[in-house]
This record gives sequence, structure tokens and C-alpha cells, in this order.
Amino acid sequence: MLLHGEVTTAPMHRRVQQGLALITDDRALFSGLSALDNLRLGRGTVDAALAAFPELQPLLKTSAGLLSGGEQQMLSLGRVLAAEPSVVLADELSLGLAPKIVTRLLAAVRASADRGAAVLLVEQHVRLVLGIADRGYVLRQGSVALSGTAQELRANLKEIERSYLSAPVDV
Repeated sequence: MLLHGEVTTAPMHRRVQQGLALITDDRALFSGLSALDNLRLGRGTVDAALAAFPELQPLLKTSAGLLSGGEQQMLSLGRVLAAEPSVVLADELSLGLAPKIVTRLLAAVRASADRGAAVLLVEQHVRLVLGIADRGYVLRQGSVALSGTAQELRANLKEIERSYLSAPVDV
């Protein structure tokens, strides 16, 4: 893996110290801890996380395991973005979430990119992502099938859909 232009094989905790942030589709929260304690475990400040997602303020004393899926994802993303990472890798932020929440999450990711973070987002909602992305890549069986600016790819949505809907399935 290249990080800041250099090959690294460092363990993940070292990469995080170098500015890498990973947001997994399973939200990676401590469900028995409060939302506040989950934020305290991050590398950023609680205030920075709440600046990204003020919706979390009234939920700070609530156990993370009792939050809705959207609230959990805001908590997870807020904790990560509060650290102001230089590289953000996000996998399926929208999985199982309402469109309103997805839009909110993507806006926070875009804001992070606007502050200078490099963002790689794996996402199923192509139209929404292309609304916030600079560039896009469509993978098919591990290879790049399509790529271009978000504007170019938005003009080519039918080809994108064909690319991933027509992939052969091995049974």
C-alpha cells in the first residue's frame, strides 16, 4: 500500500498515526459504551465530532448499541472525521440506511475532502456518490471497467449499470 507516496507495510495502528482512517461497513463501535465514550476513544475531539454531526449531542449518554443504524454510522464517521485524517477509506457507508441519512453522511465525507483529505469511498448508491465525488471508478471482477470524472460518469449511468449488472456470476 502507498501512503503519502511511500510504500508501507506498517501495522494498521501505525498507518492510523500517519493519517489513515478506515470506516468499515460494520460501524466498529463499542456497543456497550455510551456514544460519548465511543467519541472519546477516537483520535479527535468530541467537539470536532459534534461539529460534524450535531445530531449526536442529545444522544451522548445513550449506549451506542441502542442507537439506530444511521445514528451509529454518524457516530462512527464523526469519530473518524474528528481526527482530521489525511486519507479516508470508507466501505459502504449507506448499507441499510435511509436515504436522508445517506445524504447526510456523504455531505460529511465531502466536507472532509474539501478540507484536504483524500477519500476512497466504496458505495452502492452510484447516483448519490457521483453527486459528491470528484472522480469515480467502476470495478468489475477486480479490474477497472470504467473511470472518469464524476461528471463524465453521471453522463454514462447506463453503462455503469450494465457494467455491474451484467457481470457473470459463478454458482
